[in-house]
Amino acid sequence: MASLGLAEAGAPVSFSQEAWARNAAAYETIRAMPFNAELAAGTLPQGRFRHYIVQDAHYLIGFGRALSLAAAKAPDPDAIVQFSRAAQEAIVVERALHGGFFRDYGIGPETFAATPLTPACDHYVCYLLATAYADPFAVVCAALLPCFWIYKAVGDDIFARAAPGNPYRAWIDTYAGADFAEAVAAMIAATDRAARDASAAERARMHQAFTQATRLEWQFWDSAYRDAAWSL
Repeated sequence: MASLGLAEAGAPVSFSQEAWARNAAAYETIRAMPFNAELAAGTLPQGRFRHYIVQDAHYLIGFGRALSLAAAKAPDPDAIVQFSRAAQEAIVVERALHGGFFRDYGIGPETFAATPLTPACDHYVCYLLATAYADPFAVVCAALLPCFWIYKAVGDDIFARAAPGNPYRAWIDTYAGADFAEAVAAMIAATDRAARDASAAERARMHQAFTQATRLEWQFWDSAYRDAAWSL
């Protein structure tokens, strides 16, 4: 998946290429973590996936709001349309994926609404919304990019090694699919365009945002694997 950000020989290094290279070790940790290894093998306990899918549905509501705020800050009409559509897809398209698992697991609207955000989910959502409200468009793009890019990278990796008859095939196919690949490529391109107009100080903030969101991606999956919750 990292090939989406590779430069041609002799081409200048883009923000996305540099950001991925700086966080390559973190991605490898995410790729190899128990949640994703067991998901690929089809051995991830249903309770852990259930925990994850409920929290992911909560997360995507916040993610959609952050994308909408990015659309409001976008510098041109094409970017407004791109981020508005991405916000819609985060809510509508991926809700359809979650809805299938919710039906399988007997999770109704009341159960979902009554399930609080875990510390990891709450932290990630609050970070994205705070960044989307307070920071320049380029920094917001950098904070949003890891969710797109890392999910695609993980989806491709799991697709390549998924066990036959995997019970999580719908999830795997979504994130390894062509439609999601197109959305990820568009997000990388939008972030690189924003970075080209950013000052050195703003570009440094973009790197901080990308790294922080990458850490929160790891924390989200790790939290689901441990079934983490508030202690009070």
